[in-house]
Parts: sequence; structure tokens; C-alpha cells
Amino acid sequence: MPKEHTLNRKREVIDSISNRMKAAKAMVFADYRGLTVEQDTELRRALREAGVEYKVVKNTLTRFAAEENGLEELYPHLTGPTSMASSDTDPVAPAKVLSEFAKKFDKLELKIGVVEGKIVDVDGIKALAALPSKEELIARALGGFNAPISGFVNVLNANIRGLVVALNAIAEQKEKATA
Repeated sequence: MPKEHTLNRKREVIDSISNRMKAAKAMVFADYRGLTVEQDTELRRALREAGVEYKVVKNTLTRFAAEENGLEELYPHLTGPTSMASSDTDPVAPAKVLSEFAKKFDKLELKIGVVEGKIVDVDGIKALAALPSKEELIARALGGFNAPISGFVNVLNANIRGLVVALNAIAEQKEKATA
């Protein structure tokens, strides 16, 4: 029979994973087996820069957390070494970074994902990774707003330029006529 202290620690870990699952807009589970220390460090740095929380999780404890969140569909994928990348702000970031590194390092294998509480398979993770980031979408939207304004300014400038050219031509004609 496990000691009470051990059970309490496991309960804390389950609660931590469960809370992470509740707060996350997106989570991606992966098998990291075979990555070198340098590759793992590079992956963790890229995830940290993208604002993604990354940790290695115990499958049995993650199953308990998944059950608490109604994500029993994760069970078959929680085998072997498992890491969990999650973001509570950007639903695309975990998929984008892990997909990029899965292409770069053959040993990193995507298992399953959860986006807004819905289970997503590996193809869904890759499709999500192909979406533009939040910053790119904002830049495109702002560019779309800016384009009509720029066009309007150019039209106004063209009319003013045309007026100036016409006035210069009239002034030159009057100079020739008086000379």
C-alpha cells in the first residue's frame, strides 16, 4: 500500500495536469524518445519562445487527469514516453512548433492533440500547424484595412498632381503668349 505522502504527491501532479488541460486552448502529446539532449534543449527553447508550456508526463497520472476532463479518448495514445505541450493563449503554437521539430528530427513523433476540448489526430495537428499564427492574421487584417486607405490617398494625390500639371501648362502657355 503506497504511503499517504506518495499519494498526496501523485494527487498534486494529477491536479496540475488536469488544471493545465482545463486552461489550455491547445495541447499536443508527443513521443520524444530518441532525441539527443541538444535536440531536446533546442525544442524546449523554441516552445518557451512561442509561449508554450512543455513537460514530460506520466501516462497513468495523465489518464486520471484526462478522465477528470472527459478526455478518455486520449487513453490509447498515452503509452511509451509522453510529453505534453500546451498553450492557454495561442491554439496554433504547440502544433506549429512540434510539427516543425517532428519534420526536423525524425525521432520526435506526434501522438494526439486537444484543441478547445476536442480530440485532434496527427493529421489535424499538422493542419493546425499550417495555419498562420495569431500575429500573422493580425498583420493581414491590418494590411487589409490599410490597403483601401492607401489607394484613396493615392487617388487624391493623383488628382492634385494632375491639377498641378494642368496649372503649370496654363502658366507656360500664358508666358509664351505674353513673350
